[in-house]
Amino acid sequence: MAVLTRAAAAASDDTDAVVIGQARQEPERFATVFDRYYLEVHRYAARRLGGSLADDIAAETFLIAFDQRGRYDTARPDARPWLYGIASNLIARHQRTEVRQFRALGRVNRFEVAEGHADRVAVRLDVEAVRGQLAAALAKVAARDRDVLLLVAWAGFSCEEAAQALEIPSGTARSRLHRARKKVRAALGGVDPTVTGEDND
Repeated sequence: MAVLTRAAAAASDDTDAVVIGQARQEPERFATVFDRYYLEVHRYAARRLGGSLADDIAAETFLIAFDQRGRYDTARPDARPWLYGIASNLIARHQRTEVRQFRALGRVNRFEVAEGHADRVAVRLDVEAVRGQLAAALAKVAARDRDVLLLVAWAGFSCEEAAQALEIPSGTARSRLHRARKKVRAALGGVDPTVTGEDND
């Protein structure tokens, strides 16, 4: 039993490419990729489409990835861009839902709270106001530009990783990111909460 435990521990240290390569002959190995990324992909889908569709998007992402494991480029050790690319394609099918959600969040009124929590309430109201403004701004960004922006801002991808996920040239991803950020900044009075601090365009 200890040998299996050590083998499982060693397998969990393998790169995604190694695991996916092994999963071609041993399909059960793909569970490692699922365990590594399911919650992350689910959170991303939930932020974009809401909780009601996130379960379906995340599940379908991994079904497609499992079916396409034989075509995965094992020269790429990290499967995140590949998985997020699949998820982004699935999310694109729900573009109207995403835009409706962002517009609805943009219209959210400030909520009433009992007195006595003034500082906490003020901070929360500020966050809700910015969140609503950001959602309204995101609803106005073209879908393909929004895909790049949200992969960078919400999934923590570099522009190159976003390009890889969306299967577009890096220069195209940079242009889309710049265009999306420009639109968001204009809508938010020069502020861009999507800039991570590591990247500037």
